[in-house]
Parts: sequence; C-alpha cells; structure tokens
Amino acid sequence: MNILWQPQPGPQTEFAQRPEFEVLYGGAKGGGKSDVLLMEGLRQIANPRYHAGFFRRTYPQLQEMIDRSYQYFLRLGGHWKGDTHRWVFPSGARYDFRHLQNEEDKHNYQGQEFHYLAFDQLEQFTDTQYDFMVMQVRTSDPSIRTYVRGSANPGGVGHAWVKGRWIDGKEPYKTYMREYTLPDGQKIAITSCFIPAKVYDNKILTAANPLYVAQLMSLPEKLRKAMLDGNWDVFEGQYYPEFDREIHVVSPHEIPQWWRRFRSLDYGLDCCACYWWAVAPDERCTIYRELYQRDLSLSQAAEKIVSMTPEDEQIAYTVASPDLWNRRQETGTSGEEIMRRAGLKGLRSASTYVTDTRNFRVTGWRVVREFLQPYEQEGKQVARLAIFSNCVNLIRTLPTLIHDENDPEDVDDGCEDHGPESIRYGAISRPRKGVEPAQPLTGTYHVGELRLKGYKDHQIRKMMKEGPIKVLGKL
Repeated sequence: MNILWQPQPGPQTEFAQRPEFEVLYGGAKGGGKSDVLLMEGLRQIANPRYHAGFFRRTYPQLQEMIDRSYQYFLRLGGHWKGDTHRWVFPSGARYDFRHLQNEEDKHNYQGQEFHYLAFDQLEQFTDTQYDFMVMQVRTSDPSIRTYVRGSANPGGVGHAWVKGRWIDGKEPYKTYMREYTLPDGQKIAITSCFIPAKVYDNKILTAANPLYVAQLMSLPEKLRKAMLDGNWDVFEGQYYPEFDREIHVVSPHEIPQWWRRFRSLDYGLDCCACYWWAVAPDERCTIYRELYQRDLSLSQAAEKIVSMTPEDEQIAYTVASPDLWNRRQETGTSGEEIMRRAGLKGLRSASTYVTDTRNFRVTGWRVVREFLQPYEQEGKQVARLAIFSNCVNLIRTLPTLIHDENDPEDVDDGCEDHGPESIRYGAISRPRKGVEPAQPLTGTYHVGELRLKGYKDHQIRKMMKEGPIKVLGKL
C-alpha cells in the first residue's frame, strides 16, 4: 500500500502509536488533529469485518471531513456511498461518517458494532453521547483492535467534562485507568491518555501558511492562551472571561461569626448544588462551603443542608430557584413545603429580588458578572466574590460556561451549570453586610449620654443593675 499521508514526527506520531483504548489529541488550534483522526481510521481496512466511524456534532461540520476524505480514500480503492455516508473498501471494510446533532441521536447506534471511533472536536459533544457511543466499540474477532480517538480545543458545551476527564490533574503522555464494575461483578479498566497539540506540531501548515501563527498571536490575551498555547482555563465563547483563579479562589480561613451568612440553592434530582455565603463589612462575599450531590430527594437534600450547617451559624435565609414553589402534581405540595417540613427553614424565592421576571436568567448572570469583575484594592487585584478552594465543583464549572448560540446574553443550556445557577440566585438576593458588634462600654456614663448613643431605656435599666458601667442620673 502506498503511504498517502504520514504524521509528522512528534505528538502526531505519538498519537498514532499509543496503545491506550482512549486517546485525546487536543489543545491549541492548527495541530493537524482532524487529519490524524481521519487517517488513523484506515489502519485496519484490509480486514473485511472492520468497521470505523468518524463523528462530528453536526452534518455541516461533517461535510468538511467528507470532502477531505476524498483526497485519500479514492486512491485506496474506496467507494463512497452517499445514501449511507459510508466508504466501502475493496476488502469490504466500512468507514462511516456520522453526526450527533441532538442528544437522542445516539440511540440510532444502539447495538451497532464499531472497531474504531473518532470524535472530531470532542468538546462539542456531551459526555452522555460519548459514553453511549463508546459502549458500541467491541468485537469478537481477536484480529481486530478496538479503540477510540478524539480531538478537542478548549471551549464548547463539553469543555468541562473533557477537561475533567483528560486534563485536570493529569500529565500529558501518561497512561491513566478508569475502573468499572460490571453487573456480574467483573471489574474492567479503560486506559486513556492525553497528547497535547500545538500549531508548531503541524509542519505542513506552518510551512504553507506562516502567517497562521501570526494570526493566532494577534488574538486578545486570553483567547491567544487558549488557541495558541492550548490553555484549558480560557477559551473562545467563555461566558465569564473575568474568572481568574488567582483572584477568585482563596484558601479556607476563619470567618468572623458576626458576618452575615446565607445560603443559595439550586435543586434538581440530577444534582443539588447548595453554597454557604458570608458577607464582609465592605460587602465582598465569600463562598465557604459546598454541597454538590446527585440523586437526592427534596427531603434528603434539606436534611443534608441542615446537617452541614453548624448550630452556631446564624443563617439569615436560603435563596432558591422559583420553581421550588411550584406544586407537584403527584403530591399537591411544593418543593419548598417538602424541604421546610424536612427542617430547612427560611427559604426565599430568587424571583422576589428581580423586577423583570421575563429576563430573570439574564439579569442573574449579569449580576454574577459584577461580582466577578476584578478591581484594585491596596495594590492587589480583588473581586466582590471569593470562593474557598474546597468548593471544587463550583470552581470547575463556573469558568466553563459558554454563551447560548441563540441568545448571547444567556448561558448555553447544555453546560453543567448547577453550581453557577445556585450562585446566580445568591448574587441577585442583594447580599447585605451584618452589623458589627459595638465595642463594650467601660467607665461612667450619664443616662442622657447613653440615650444619645442609641440605647433604649430598658437597655439602660439593665446596665444600671448588671453593669459593666456605672450609670448616673434617673430614668
């Protein structure tokens, strides 16, 4: 077989030769990721039983790769069947080009057998789509190797789960294992690896178009870090580019008891996200505790929140999503009532703080942006919102929010937004500082002086009897 395309020495070659079941090749733009995925699927086309699949999220995106495949596949004897979006090779091997535009489209592949799956721009897929499709990668033929490959750039609706699975806390080129227990008790492990991609890895592109690197370097700083350097903390389409770990994330520390405290809650059976807030004298807010748990009933969530709140913490209120006040058809009671009966007191609807309920979501996201906006204080960059580093899920998901394609002022519904939704309710509740306790009085005071200081007669009478000061005059 004539070699029509060969990965350049470096990360591209490393990607092609990896033994892991899953490998992600990603990061910066221009690394030749799509071509690597495309050609990797040809490795076993001499086997008549071989079946490969190349996926993009939408058909228009897929068409670009179909056009590109013509450059190579025809010369290998491939025959394109447009009605099924499939290349068939002389051996009988099949190579499909597919899309998963809607979440439910994954069910179209239930029971199909793939031996190689390629996900181009994996950050545009959901984790449930990916996991479902990976279950279709199997074979009973020991001569066929089964594996999955993906490419990704920072950003997109799947940014959070892709970053969490392959990037966070993991070293490039190192093999990691995820263990699973099957219903019959058997344990299996899936190996995975991340290969970083940079534009400099694509020697063909940089030689043919040397201005491409200059174009990436001319981007605004944060976008340049994502697209040129492959920084996964910033990316195109990020809803809150203001978020900066150096400014918004702080180590846990003691908080004065008199600071005003409240909670914000976003409840769903798929995830309950509750956060504890403390308001400083300058009205800067600190989020110091996190509950982020799936599969809790309303009463279980309420009990969990109460149990996580020490008795000596005075919680002024708990602000929650307005739909918690909707009555459930099956019970005739609201979620608020169920949680209140389970011991969670002081619930308030977030909608009571917003006058324009039509723009309730957008208004809340705008307020959160104000809380994240950095400013200088005593020569240091700070913001109105600080988050304890142990609130790991909020820190993980807040910077991964992206703009809705149809409404740029809103957040895309496909994001993992339980934590951000919760703090949206907290931000729009107009947090107010607590009242700093007065310094204890010492010495001798006249009744008139105490009245000028704001003390009531019953308070002055108590001081006359119990101290700690000496009071002159009569009431």
